[in-house]
Amino acid sequence: MKFFLDTADLDEIREAASLGILDGVTTNPTLIRKAGARDFHEHIYQICELVEGDVSAEVTATDYEGMLREARELARIHERVVVKIPLIAEGIRAIKTLTEEGIRTNCTLCFSPTQALVAAKAGATYISPFAGRLDDVSSDGMRVIEQVVKIYRNYGFKTRVLAASLRHPMHVLEAALMGADVATMPFGVMMQLLKHPLTDVGLERFLKDWEAYLQAKQGVQTA
Repeated sequence: MKFFLDTADLDEIREAASLGILDGVTTNPTLIRKAGARDFHEHIYQICELVEGDVSAEVTATDYEGMLREARELARIHERVVVKIPLIAEGIRAIKTLTEEGIRTNCTLCFSPTQALVAAKAGATYISPFAGRLDDVSSDGMRVIEQVVKIYRNYGFKTRVLAASLRHPMHVLEAALMGADVATMPFGVMMQLLKHPLTDVGLERFLKDWEAYLQAKQGVQTA
């Protein structure tokens, strides 16, 4: 499974990249605004320079021609850019055209297996089912991801399943068990993957025992 960071914060990206486990980044207009970016295209370029994997940058147009125009502009920013296209009828049309042009796409705002099936048939590079947002409306978000993975395997679609809107480590674990290709998550969730109370307790004990050993050794040497 690949780990993507769902952010536009350059400091978060740098820190995650320093761990050696960051495979890419997903962004959206909300995250770009939160990061305080003054120049959208320049900010995307900076993100691309910080990671060695794909960086999803989203169009804001909702009409076919507008999406194509923005997508082509975004694709020119950097070779790592993958263009996020909303899962609407005009978006599916745009994905089909962009795929034929060799521009990679991430079909976003997916909330059902049938939507994901349509996106794959259009040739999307990635599909982004939003687990957390489905949970928010009393639906089983992880079940949708499981169904999408199964459908894609049934028919050999090349579209990769990018589990999105992951709110906590259990979401990441479940997505991994289901066989999702990518998990994209906030920085805080990625850091939580490293945490376990028994690790902290064990490390504290090892360090105390080492200190006791050093003190005993010093006592023997000075005796």
